[in-house]
Amino acid sequence: MRERFVDESIVPLTATSDTSRMAAGEPGLPREFLWRGRTIEVAAVLRAWRQTGKCRHGSPELYVRKHWFDVATTSNSTMRIYFDRQPRRGRKGARWWLFSISESEEGQRSADEGTCTP
Repeated sequence: MRERFVDESIVPLTATSDTSRMAAGEPGLPREFLWRGRTIEVAAVLRAWRQTGKCRHGSPELYVRKHWFDVATTSNSTMRIYFDRQPRRGRKGARWWLFSISESEEGQRSADEGTCTP
C-alpha cells in the first residue's frame, strides 16, 4: 500500500455519527462523510488516538488538540482522519480533516485513471 498526503477538509454526514463516545468528550466519528463530492463510508475503525498540547495561556495543563482515527473504508482504502478541537484561523471553521489515504497499487491506478488534471 502507498500512502498519499491529502490534508483536505471533509464534511461529516451528521446523521451517521457514532455518538457513544461524545459523553466522554470525544467527537462523534461519522460513519459517512463527503470528500471531493463523493460519499466515503467507514467500514471499521482500525486505530484511534489523541494529540495533546500545553495550555496556550501559561498553565501547566495539557489539552487535547486533535482526535486521530485510522479507518478502513468500503472502497478498500485506509484513511487517516482527524477532528480538530480548535480550528485555526483560515480553516473556515472546518473541524474534520482527511490527512492521508493508503491504497493498494491497483486501487491507486483506478483512481488516477478517473482523475482529470488541467
